[in-house]
Amino acid sequence: MTGPERDGRPSRARFIGIAISLVGLALLGWALLGTAYDEDPEEPTTTSTSVDAGTDGDGASGREPLAGFDEEAVRIVGGDGETTLHCVLAARSPEQRRRGLMEVTDPTLGGYPGMLFVYPGPRTGGFWMRNTPMPLTIAFLDEEGAVVSTADMKPCEDSPDCPSYGPDGPYRYALEVPRGRLDDLGLVEGARLERAGPCPPEDP
Repeated sequence: MTGPERDGRPSRARFIGIAISLVGLALLGWALLGTAYDEDPEEPTTTSTSVDAGTDGDGASGREPLAGFDEEAVRIVGGDGETTLHCVLAARSPEQRRRGLMEVTDPTLGGYPGMLFVYPGPRTGGFWMRNTPMPLTIAFLDEEGAVVSTADMKPCEDSPDCPSYGPDGPYRYALEVPRGRLDDLGLVEGARLERAGPCPPEDP
């Protein structure tokens, strides 16, 4: 219970109550804004891409990670059992997965063949290309790293009308590469991707 108002002004207690209410509303608005792009299993996510294990598309050594992203080694096991090792960019956190390769214009991705999106469990949501200027190809991969489906994705400007590219079934991982580069990695039907820990050191 507050005391009487004096000189037409609210009491100190009432003023504090109003201030607390305003702060609460501001925090609520901030929380809603911050979750507007949270990953819902059925909502589109942003995209990404990458290049070879310590080499760029021309075979020159040298990797330069994209700011704010990790890297990890992946092993591609072909249907015939042949394996190749690659060092890719890694998007593991929700923030990294939401950003993907938005606004990236370097077709070599800093010397990486692609970007691997790692999710904590199976999901079915699609990817979109909002604010992503490069054409990309995506491979959706299941728990075992086998290819669920692939899709070529067109660049899209900063628009909420960008189309979503969905998988043919649940997936645990997604690998994005510059369009047409999945074959270069050997990630084709019958192949699978295995996570292989930290990337090996680059050749001197």
